[in-house]
Amino acid sequence: MELADSDTHRYAGTYPCRLPVWWARTGEAGPHTEQDGVTGMLVVLRIEKRFTRFERILAKVMRAPREVRRPLDQMNSMLWELCDGSRSFQEVCSAMDATFNEEIAPPVDRTAAGIDALKTRNLMTFLSEPFTGKWSISPGETPKNQTLVDTDERRGYDIEPRSESERSGITADDSTVQQDAQ
Repeated sequence: MELADSDTHRYAGTYPCRLPVWWARTGEAGPHTEQDGVTGMLVVLRIEKRFTRFERILAKVMRAPREVRRPLDQMNSMLWELCDGSRSFQEVCSAMDATFNEEIAPPVDRTAAGIDALKTRNLMTFLSEPFTGKWSISPGETPKNQTLVDTDERRGYDIEPRSESERSGITADDSTVQQDAQ
């Protein structure tokens, strides 16, 4: 089923793709499509905090955490899993609409808004052609530009790759990722 406005939207013909960040699945499977790499589980992102010199001193004194854990809700978790660079924006919108129906109406605008929110946090980008594995989008992998401590196994994170793009695990140097994200 073709969605209204999906072919004329500014993201039409692009491929949303997540950028390198440590992420994992957690919890039980919720509503989801039966597509490769989509589990319906909740997604948790871990992002290293960047401190200025003064902030680093304060963080040490206050024993502040060195990372941000950002759990995504059900819809954004599925959006994260769908945006592996192999599906076009229109395909992602259709999958979101088929799964969440009225909860995500209008699907094209709501999907674009979700991707935009991730994009403003440097977690997602748009590609003009399908993702070719220039950087790793696999769960449980710390990007080269971050230093995260190993996670506590008791948290129950699922870092098993579920799609071919997640299994590839090809990484590139940081300059290539930044150029491609532009």
